[in-house]
Amino acid sequence: MPLRGLAFCILSFFCLAPANTKDAPVQVLVWPSTGAPVVRFSFGKFREVGVADKHHNYETEVTAENLWTKRISSAEFTLYLYDKNKIRIADAALSISDVSPGSEVKFQTYINASGPIVSLELVPKALPAELQAYLNLPPKLISITVNSVPQGADFRVDGTASGTTPKIIQIPAGKHVLTFSKDGFSSGTFPLEMAPDAVSGGSISYELGNSTHDTVELRDGSVLSGEVESVSATEVILSVGGAIQHLNRNSVKRIVLIQREAPSN
Repeated sequence: MPLRGLAFCILSFFCLAPANTKDAPVQVLVWPSTGAPVVRFSFGKFREVGVADKHHNYETEVTAENLWTKRISSAEFTLYLYDKNKIRIADAALSISDVSPGSEVKFQTYINASGPIVSLELVPKALPAELQAYLNLPPKLISITVNSVPQGADFRVDGTASGTTPKIIQIPAGKHVLTFSKDGFSSGTFPLEMAPDAVSGGSISYELGNSTHDTVELRDGSVLSGEVESVSATEVILSVGGAIQHLNRNSVKRIVLIQREAPSN
C-alpha cells in the first residue's frame, strides 16, 4: 500500500516510520463511527518509556489510512485518552493532509499522560468543506451543567427557555448567551463560548445580583422572598406578593434583610 500525505501529533515530536508487520494494532478507531468510513487510525502498543512527577511518558506508532473514495486535503482531530475509570488523562491533536484514497501515513509519537492509558476517543476538530458536505454532519452537542447562586433560577439559552438551575443541558459549539432570572433577585446575562473540541462534563455557575426583597431561609431548605414585616420571639411575619405569612420562629433558619430607605415624613 503506498504511503502518501503528511501527519503530525501535537504534544510530542514525531517522525515517519516504516510499518511493523509483527505488531498488531492495540486499538483501532474508525471515523465516523456510523455510516461510510472515511479515516482509520490504528494505534500500536503504548510503551511506557518513563515516569516523571506522576506523569507517564508513552510512545506508540500510529497509522492513518484514507478509507474514502477521494483525496483528503486536510483534516484535524482531537485524540482523548482515558484511564480505566473513563477519566481523561491526556489529549493530542492529530492532523492529516493530502492523503490519497487507499493511502496511509505512519508516524511515531510520544504522549505525556497522568496515568495508564486504557481507552481512546477521536473527535473531529476541523474538516474540509468536501467532507462536511459528504457526511452532512449535524452540529456536535456538548453537555454542561448550568448552576446559579442561589439555585432555582430560571434560565434561557439564546433566548430559549431551558429550565431551572441546576440542570444539565446540551449545546453546540460556538458563542451563546445565557440569561438568568429569579424572583427577588436582579436578573443577569452570561456569555458562553464553547470550543469545537470541547468535551462534555463541564459546568458554569452564575451569581445573581443582590436580592431586591428580604429573604427568609427555612430549616427545611426552602427560601421565601418578600418583605419582612416584623420579627418576634415566637413568629416572623412576611409579606409575599402582598399576602401575609405567619412563620413559626423555630422554623426559620436565617433572615437576610435588604437595605431600605427610611420613609419620608
